[in-house]
Amino acid sequence: MEPKFMISEVFGTSWKYTKSQIWVLVGLYIGYFILSMIISLFGMPAQGSMVGQIIVYLISAAIYSAFMLGYIKNLFQTMDGEEPQFSAYGQQSRKIVTYFIASLIVGIVVTIGAFLLIVPGIYLGIRLQFFAAYIVEEDCGIIESLQKSWNLTQGQVMPLFLLLLAMIGIAIIGCILFVVGVFVAIPLIFMMQCYTFRKLNTISTEEEVQQLQ
Repeated sequence: MEPKFMISEVFGTSWKYTKSQIWVLVGLYIGYFILSMIISLFGMPAQGSMVGQIIVYLISAAIYSAFMLGYIKNLFQTMDGEEPQFSAYGQQSRKIVTYFIASLIVGIVVTIGAFLLIVPGIYLGIRLQFFAAYIVEEDCGIIESLQKSWNLTQGQVMPLFLLLLAMIGIAIIGCILFVVGVFVAIPLIFMMQCYTFRKLNTISTEEEVQQLQ
């Protein structure tokens, strides 16, 4: 099956969107990074016990989930030509449990797959990568978001794998650029993933409409 997107087009368009709100998107990510560092610092004394470690992990996981949901919404707002709204984090917060459990399932499945000669782990990670976008965009539940991601990526594993390699390359370049570049690279990588999701989802919807006609 032919690829439904070109990596160069995904990169070019995603960079255009990222650049349009670069300071907001970078600022939000830096804000999250600082917050996570503060939590880790203050949580160190509590990590001396198993209960303390669990509490610190749950707090960190909740904040990470809330950030990711809000940030993905901000990326979609940027793609729609809107200003990223901080209120998105509050609006998406009700989906934290859904996102956390879905990401936990993906993490377990990918880890098990990675033990099976690594390749199955990469394959599963690629097939399930858009679950968060479905939770944010379509308010999908845990299983529904995973199923839709699986269906959306059908026949697009190799193009998505090459896109993943491109993203890794961008992250490496960002790290090389005095580390500061990573704070620009990460928003761009997230934007590329969101843009790819939108593109594949639009094509998939159009194909379904054509089949019904």
